[in-house]
Amino acid sequence: MFNKKSVSDIDVMGKRVLVRVDFNVPIKDGAIGDDTRIRAAIPTVQYLLEHGASVILCSHLGRPKGEVMPEYSLRPVATHLSKLLDRPVAFAEDCVGPVAEQAASALKPGGILLLENTRFHAGETKNDAEMSKQLAALADIYVNDAFGSAHRAHASTEGVAHYLPAVTGFLMENEIRYLGQAIDNPTHPFIAILGGAKISDKIGVIKNLLNKADQVLIGGGMANTFFKAQGYPVGDSLVEEEALETARGLLAQGGNRLRLPVDVVIGDRFEADADRQVMSMGPVPAGWRILDIGPNTLNNFSKLIADAGTIVWNGPMGVFEFPRFAEGTFGLAKAVAESKATSIIGGGDSVAAVQQTGVAGRITHISTGGGASLEMLEGIILPGLAALQDKA
Repeated sequence: MFNKKSVSDIDVMGKRVLVRVDFNVPIKDGAIGDDTRIRAAIPTVQYLLEHGASVILCSHLGRPKGEVMPEYSLRPVATHLSKLLDRPVAFAEDCVGPVAEQAASALKPGGILLLENTRFHAGETKNDAEMSKQLAALADIYVNDAFGSAHRAHASTEGVAHYLPAVTGFLMENEIRYLGQAIDNPTHPFIAILGGAKISDKIGVIKNLLNKADQVLIGGGMANTFFKAQGYPVGDSLVEEEALETARGLLAQGGNRLRLPVDVVIGDRFEADADRQVMSMGPVPAGWRILDIGPNTLNNFSKLIADAGTIVWNGPMGVFEFPRFAEGTFGLAKAVAESKATSIIGGGDSVAAVQQTGVAGRITHISTGGGASLEMLEGIILPGLAALQDKA
């Protein structure tokens, strides 16, 4: 599953290479709000150019639902990418059909072309075979470097791989190396940290990691549902009533490997300036809600993290957008950064927390795909990955 051929395993000289990238970036008035995903694709693009290929890039942007919507055009991305690479990037007004074919055939080795949004065609999300064939007709080789979309079986992520030699780009290779290693062959002790609002988003992940990790540390809103499942009144805290039975099952499965907070920070309302109190875990007063893990929990979790061999973290420990309730998440980010373990962080909120704490450079691997990394941690085979060639 994780031993896939990479772009560096094949000869690309003189070839036209179709690269699926993840350029699903925020655009406002033609300006790119955050170009992290664009920059993440550059190592693969540079490698192909240096090795004599011509590069055809394709991506989705937003959810135009099979219709051409100008606000979801990738044209501003072509302009931005041209500046980052310091060379011209051609743009095709369509991703398949005569316009795309003409633009692709005009490419010389060392040339770059960005195709228009794949989701302007309904066939993309339907994984339509005809659209997949049309995409494949543009190139000699297919490279998937869009880990953030690898959990979707779409024409540009899975379908096209059936019609061309298909390999990973460097971004995808990194993702499967670190996440795959963490799941298949982690260095122990293996510590998984799971936060965020809902258990329901992560039931499969918790179940899978309880079979693999030495400790699963729980924080964030999902901890409240576990507390209620144990019989604690949790005041006005966010709780998933429909997940209480699931939580009881996970508590039984986890035994002493599933660690819940021993103390929490509560607020009298869901506001940045709410009154806050630290309390040992017990009945939460009416009108108050749990908004962060407490200092003793942070201390306990940090000790486990310090001795870890592998750490996987997905989801914040509290409402870190409010500074009064950010200490648990930011403290954990520092503990992970200081650990000698291989550390892997996935999910937008955890990544944001690590960046805000200023420790991103000390994390082994920051995943670019929230949904895809969660599905990998759940043990689900990603269709966009399964379709690629295996190493011999």
